[in-house]
Amino acid sequence: MNFLSAGIIVRNSILLVDFIDQELAAGRAPAEAVIRAGAVRARPIVLTALAAMIGALFIVGDPIFNGLAVSLIFGILVSTLLTLVVIPILYFSLLRVRPQQAQG
Repeated sequence: MNFLSAGIIVRNSILLVDFIDQELAAGRAPAEAVIRAGAVRARPIVLTALAAMIGALFIVGDPIFNGLAVSLIFGILVSTLLTLVVIPILYFSLLRVRPQQAQG
């Protein structure tokens, strides 16, 4: 995965966490905040990933850069799925552990 696609995925993850923080600041429960933020950010994340994957499709036909294009497409696909699934789960579990640490 090149630096452009890595930057896209990192930015998407940061924005997703920021949206969760905004929902928490609005007084929502952690589970509801994670779900709402995921619902709001899912479409922009998927559209950004699709645009990058479609851009990489143009170099699939090149015999020299074919492998790079395929790895770029599947790297973006997998990292987008991980962004939409793993980041919210990890952040939610962090939110559940944090109050327990403050009490203990």
